[in-house]
Amino acid sequence: MSKALVFAEKPSVGRNIAGVLGCQSKGGKYFENDSYIVTWALGHLVTLASPEKYGIPFEEWTMDRLPVIPNPFKLEVINQTKKQYYTVKKLMERSDVKTIIIATDAGREGELVARWMIDFAHIKKPIKRLWISSVTDKAIKDGFKNLVDGHRYDNLYQAAETRAKADWIVGLNGTRALSMKHNASLSLGRVQTPALDLVFQREEQIKAFVPRSFYEVQVEIDGFHCRRIDPKTKQSRIFNRSEAEEVQKRCKGNEAKIISINKKHKKSYASGLYDLTLLQRDANRIYDMSAKETLNAMQGLYEKHKVLTYPRTDSKFLTKDIVGTLEERVVALRQTSYKEACKEIMRGSIQGNPSFVNDQKVGDHHAIIPTEERPNYIAFNNHETKIYNLVAEKFLAVLMPPYEYMELELTLKIGEDLFVGKTQTELELGWKKIQNVSLQKNRQMIERKEGQTISKYSIELNEGKTQAPSYLTEGDLLHEMESAGLGTVATRSDIIEKIISNFYVDHQGKFLRTTKTGRQLLDLVPDDMRSKDLTGKWERDLEKIAKGQLSAKVFLDGINTFTKQIIREIKNSDKKFKHENVSTESCPTCGQKLLVIKNKYGKKLVCPDRDCGYKKNLAKTTNARCPECRKKMDLVGEKGNETFVCRCGYKEKLTAFNQRKEKNSKAMSKKEVQRFIKKNEQKQEPFNNPFAEILQKKIDKD
Repeated sequence: MSKALVFAEKPSVGRNIAGVLGCQSKGGKYFENDSYIVTWALGHLVTLASPEKYGIPFEEWTMDRLPVIPNPFKLEVINQTKKQYYTVKKLMERSDVKTIIIATDAGREGELVARWMIDFAHIKKPIKRLWISSVTDKAIKDGFKNLVDGHRYDNLYQAAETRAKADWIVGLNGTRALSMKHNASLSLGRVQTPALDLVFQREEQIKAFVPRSFYEVQVEIDGFHCRRIDPKTKQSRIFNRSEAEEVQKRCKGNEAKIISINKKHKKSYASGLYDLTLLQRDANRIYDMSAKETLNAMQGLYEKHKVLTYPRTDSKFLTKDIVGTLEERVVALRQTSYKEACKEIMRGSIQGNPSFVNDQKVGDHHAIIPTEERPNYIAFNNHETKIYNLVAEKFLAVLMPPYEYMELELTLKIGEDLFVGKTQTELELGWKKIQNVSLQKNRQMIERKEGQTISKYSIELNEGKTQAPSYLTEGDLLHEMESAGLGTVATRSDIIEKIISNFYVDHQGKFLRTTKTGRQLLDLVPDDMRSKDLTGKWERDLEKIAKGQLSAKVFLDGINTFTKQIIREIKNSDKKFKHENVSTESCPTCGQKLLVIKNKYGKKLVCPDRDCGYKKNLAKTTNARCPECRKKMDLVGEKGNETFVCRCGYKEKLTAFNQRKEKNSKAMSKKEVQRFIKKNEQKQEPFNNPFAEILQKKIDKD
């Protein structure tokens, strides 16, 4: 009996698909019935081979060996997930498997996960593609009714693979060149370096900004404010104080005459739906969530809870075929705090307004909206609840009536000076009801008439200063990256995480600021490597490859030429790198002063000499909570004399911690404490370098 093997990207999605298809578990590695076998990846199972797989000259760290550019590229199995690779390979090779159904995430990177697996395993069987935007039972059933030939997405696969090769070429060669030139672990990336430069350029704008004082003459009538405007420039700001005082002086005591009063009944429709970048920006602005935290919450709501559609989308629109499903999505929200809004929507006819329905503005996936699954808030974590509510509010808002208001524009004349003011009087809240705002109706000014004179008013001189632009938040950086075409909607959060984890950028409150190391790095790299315009062009070229409009070879030829250019510039540079985090302790191996390195796993001392490789752990970040402030504690000290330390000042010996926990049955046992300490030791990663594994291999070899 012939079967189709369904290859999902993650176990959770595999289980969802298996449940819909009626497959039974086979030892936790896959599911099967008479027609289907369902298995999964664990993210990527196969990746581009490391330089060592090519032999000399690729594995040798010498400047004259650069650049290293494979031709052809090789693939290799990722060591951490090789067991799953061989499980999937064996299933794909089974004689009863006649077709492979690719069910990885429906996007560029998901296509790469599947195709690399199939290609490296030398599977030549026909492929089909499951392309869905949610993992509800209904979406999966509909998707299997509409499977398409997998080769329809060959161009998408080619674009994904080309992106990976370009990142390998630029990142590895640039990182090796910088690291060898300055005998330091420095990381250069095709997208991360221009992203870092965006943060730096905003800092430079702020540094160069010179504030200017300005003045505004303002009239207040019945709580309504009008500002004096220049008849030529139409501006209200006056940058000369004596001139502003003269305006105030000549107006005082004179009657104000209403020259014109324009009243317009206006309607405002809710803004469009969410794509991932806008959702990440709002979550950062409203809840101070990082881009990565938002994406993780979205993944949980999409994969685990099945209540939101595919997160990695760059569209704010729906396609016409989705309109027929909107009612059942509203029904799913009727038992939530949005029930009144749902009732109002259901009383009318749900229409697909062009403001959010446009087939031409949808790429691989439509906007993020709720599915027809009822949300179970009890099962959500805090971040998931916040993100679900943001999406639900956006979704319901576009289906509700418009916000209606009366716009009033009043023009006054006092002597020869003109004053203008605008205000809104709310008439119908419409979609703003979701925001729980109160309807305000101030009709005093609406009842005024043209030609009317007013003698009772106040006139004030207000002083202000022009404001410098603010430092970038993560949400701002996402917007800047999107505007410049840096990265994709699926990768931007990872890029931000990378420049933070590499300690090129850190948080100061909600704002991002470059570190001394980050600023030094930008000074050391060639100018073209910092260029957002060049990287944005590359991203647009990758989109052209995905659409079959550009040859991958032409693109990579350009990348190779660019890489050779930056290697030459780095080799010939006379700039120097200075470590800013030097400790007072010397390396016991080579005698150099050790560097203090902090990362999300803790703090350590590291020798600055790449060829030495000495390192010593000082503190490990753990999941153990402080009994006083409930924050995570660090574990410091040598083995056998470890102590938990909290930022609030609390300290506790590991032995005392174990004894206390043994008395509390709800907390971790002594063995569990030892396990998580061991786990933390195992997951320590080399400091601030995405190519740290390559560096370590070089050190180990030497």
